[in-house]
Amino acid sequence: MSSAVNSASLPGQTPKRRYSVFAIAREALRFHTGWGRAWTSPEPKPRYKVVIVGAGGHGLATAYYLGRNHGITDVAILEKGWLGGGNTGRNTTIIRSNYLQDPSAAIYDKALKLYENLSQDLNYNVMFSPRGLLMLAQTEHEVRGYKRTVHANHLQGVATEWITPERVKELVPIINIDGPRYPVLGALYQARGGTARHDAVAWGYARACAEMGMHIIQNCEVNGIRTEGGRVTGVSTTRGEIGCEKLTLVAAGHSSVLAEMAGFRLPIESLALQALVSEPIKPCMDVVVMANTVHGYLSQSDKGEMVIGGGTDGFNNYTQRGSWQHVEETVRALVETFPMISRLKMLRQWGGIVDMTGDRSPILSTTPVGNIFVNCGWGTGGFKAIPGSGWAMAELVANGAPGPLAADFGMNRFREGRFIDESVAAGVAH
Repeated sequence: MSSAVNSASLPGQTPKRRYSVFAIAREALRFHTGWGRAWTSPEPKPRYKVVIVGAGGHGLATAYYLGRNHGITDVAILEKGWLGGGNTGRNTTIIRSNYLQDPSAAIYDKALKLYENLSQDLNYNVMFSPRGLLMLAQTEHEVRGYKRTVHANHLQGVATEWITPERVKELVPIINIDGPRYPVLGALYQARGGTARHDAVAWGYARACAEMGMHIIQNCEVNGIRTEGGRVTGVSTTRGEIGCEKLTLVAAGHSSVLAEMAGFRLPIESLALQALVSEPIKPCMDVVVMANTVHGYLSQSDKGEMVIGGGTDGFNNYTQRGSWQHVEETVRALVETFPMISRLKMLRQWGGIVDMTGDRSPILSTTPVGNIFVNCGWGTGGFKAIPGSGWAMAELVANGAPGPLAADFGMNRFREGRFIDESVAAGVAH
């Protein structure tokens, strides 16, 4: 949608259109015939200053902050399918920043702070809902681990707290805290955590990028990367050759495929991560709950569906479909803690391709090829990081060197042994 109120824009940009209650009322009087397209679908130019491969949340956010923070708008965002059709539209929309390691807490909390004002920043409702997030402790080991995270978060300035089983029951009345195998011994609680509408995040960033004159080019698959003298010169695509001064690879599980085209390897593995939603039911749960001992997480959408996710597949693959055995495993794990879900019918299921590093932390880095930058390795935590990731990556691309948010996430950490180990801190065996 867009309002009929336009303001001045630079040559080549789509007009600036403000969404507001007044615009809705005005368009209602015109039978909603005045809404224009939120973004254009231009033909690619022969050359851009920056080409970003991947029009998901991270790629679009990178482009947006390149324009907003650094004044770089000669940008093309290439997407082999449709905008937001990868992991951005294939996740369970959880947002949190209660990570153990300092670099992780910094970039995820930056993302959370940006999410809190993102609708106003983009003039687009991303439906951010800070409903609160619980990470259940169902073993003594988890109790110790989460209390350690609470102390670390306090030192980092990230507001979290340890709460008792009784408080958990108050927040989540449908939960069974006395399960014989997995009793609830307490929880790590982040009141600022919550959810947002995944598609809206991508659409909001896309609209803002288009308003700055950036080109979002869908159905444009990259099938080759051109280099000369150790530096990038452009990409070959299904829609022709496109030259660039800088190239940014932001393609999640397919980042390793693109890296191979450029002549280097990435330390990531690609696996499917599956999720499902139930039939809609009346409101029964207004927080997000992660039960990491059994590796399941649960929230209720605005439409009433119970959104259920689990762990990654146990083998490398590029499948974006679900599998019955994984659905059964995830639901069986949650039934003891949430008995009511045993009565629900499944509405739909899906899979996304996640990119896993050895230390379960992302890569925001320069590469062995000059002016090629990479943003990948977010694993199961990509959606919650989108604004912070884009902010940090834009700084890296614009300056050619990482800022404080991205500094610890370079590829060289694997060679130097500087791991940012979130595999244990996340509380799940990914």
